[in-house]
Amino acid sequence: MFFRPKFRTSQRYTRRGFRLRGNTLIILFGFFMVGLFLHYKGRTEPVVAFWNDVRSLLGIGRSTHERTGTNPYKAPEPTTDEASDDRSSGTDSAESEASDSQSGSSESTGTATRSSEQRTSGKLFDFEKQVDFILPSGHDDDELVRHDGYTLRYDTDLKNPLWVAYPLLAYEITGDADRDTERFVPDPAVDGGTALPSDYTKSGYDRGHQAPAGDFKFSQQLTRQSFFMSNISPQAPQFNRGIWKSLEEQVRAWAFRDGGLYVVTGPVLRKGLPTIGRANEVAVPDSFYKVILYCRKGASPDIRMIGFLLKNEPSDESLKAFVVPVSSIEQATGLDFFDKMPDDLERRLKMQSRSQMVSQWFD
Repeated sequence: MFFRPKFRTSQRYTRRGFRLRGNTLIILFGFFMVGLFLHYKGRTEPVVAFWNDVRSLLGIGRSTHERTGTNPYKAPEPTTDEASDDRSSGTDSAESEASDSQSGSSESTGTATRSSEQRTSGKLFDFEKQVDFILPSGHDDDELVRHDGYTLRYDTDLKNPLWVAYPLLAYEITGDADRDTERFVPDPAVDGGTALPSDYTKSGYDRGHQAPAGDFKFSQQLTRQSFFMSNISPQAPQFNRGIWKSLEEQVRAWAFRDGGLYVVTGPVLRKGLPTIGRANEVAVPDSFYKVILYCRKGASPDIRMIGFLLKNEPSDESLKAFVVPVSSIEQATGLDFFDKMPDDLERRLKMQSRSQMVSQWFD
């Protein structure tokens, strides 16, 4: 006997509203990431920084290093009775200045890699490829500390960085990172301990950034790390907010114009300096320096170096007045900058006169 199979009566389903089918969300996300990658011209670092900031906002996927690097010292700093680092407007003006500059003209191993892969020229001199090329030599007994955005050597006796070194790339000085949400905190990476924010209370000195927060606006995490006390030195308020701020803005403008620079900066330290501090004796430097290097390899190679040495006091002078041979800064600090360069090139760059450096960088 033949039985006709029974079929279930078909039912009609209706869909209300808009719904994405299958893998549409995944595809859209993929297109978004590709677009983001293309927006940054194939450079991976800003894409990674964007993803890290998204993770930070969502509170997911943070590493142990990130948790231990920020949470233990999150107590608010004193705000009512100490000389503050009131410079939030400086980053905005620096970004505007950098944009004007662009329109006017068309360490870690990780840090070295960041510099190497992101240079606008796409080519490096052999000496740039060496590990820790950017780090000065000298005072090697002091503690070496590596962070994501910069590397430093810290004097735990004087509670100051000897130097802070980092590559500064054009895209890093623009972004939405907010320095006003951050607080100065001790650096958990320094075994010997850093100064405390309270050491500056009623001292009459600002907590002066060496690697400024404005150099890391593309990432909130790197901005946060710039507030570690290992990156801070006592600076006279009108110096910090005046000529030193102007120099930081000028360096950012050059980085925007040229695509990228190497920066080494810090205080000039010596025994017998006056000190401030409640829990620690923090040496107050007489002066501060910056050494800037630009390298471009290609059909028309270009290597430029310039040094600045400034007294820790207010000044109405032009920045050009503080340009000095880099060899003079080496004599004052006992450091050797960019010593992995060929000797003849290193000697020539470090012995240049003020007029030569001013014409190369300012004109």
